[in-house]
Amino acid sequence: TNTETLSLPDRRPMRVFVALPEGTPPERGWPAMLVIHDIAGFRDDVRRIATRFADFGIAALAPALFDGAGPPGICVFRTLRDCQKGEGAAFDRIEAAQQYLADKNSIDPERIGITGFCLGGGFAIFYAARGGVRVCAPYYGETPKEAEQLANVCPVVAGFGERDTSFVGTGRRLESHLEALGIPHDVKIYPGVGHSYMNDHGSGPVMSAIMRITPLHAAYDEPAAEDSWRRMFEFFARHL
Repeated sequence: TNTETLSLPDRRPMRVFVALPEGTPPERGWPAMLVIHDIAGFRDDVRRIATRFADFGIAALAPALFDGAGPPGICVFRTLRDCQKGEGAAFDRIEAAQQYLADKNSIDPERIGITGFCLGGGFAIFYAARGGVRVCAPYYGETPKEAEQLANVCPVVAGFGERDTSFVGTGRRLESHLEALGIPHDVKIYPGVGHSYMNDHGSGPVMSAIMRITPLHAAYDEPAAEDSWRRMFEFFARHL
């Protein structure tokens, strides 16, 4: 596992964290996942998540999505705007990350999926809707408004928290769209759980208390997180 730097199409650098499984890759290469971070950015938590994929035998690459999007503050605004539109330069950065991953000799370019959390969850589903990835695992993020926008999406496994009043509706909408389209899926709404239940940023007690009383009710929840990992790996065994 290590942090590398790729050159974007506009020649700006973007950091990526790469986590590869131990040992010799299979003849056709390892399956792989793009891991899109939450709004907190390129921090230890996304590296932890990428490493867990590698421990399971799936290579992972986590791009620093705010790199190349402008100075601090502006980069977050621009990236969030692209997610809300479902298009823009941030998607070009994800595409560059996918190509960088696919070009590695140890990776099977035909078996690349995408996952994301919060902000990254929205990017994951909108990016997957373009085609070109084998599986998508979005967590508590935005969802396209119309089912037709997901006509070309791959199989989807997802999770949302019932107490996350800002995004639980998007989870139900996602499940409805996939059901209507006949796309293989596993979408679960976790009772008693809020936003960011798979992200463990290790916030202090004051910040944790504040986040728990917002409409997001954001907090890491180990039982829900572990169940999501189980469901995700079982889904990948069938579709990735």
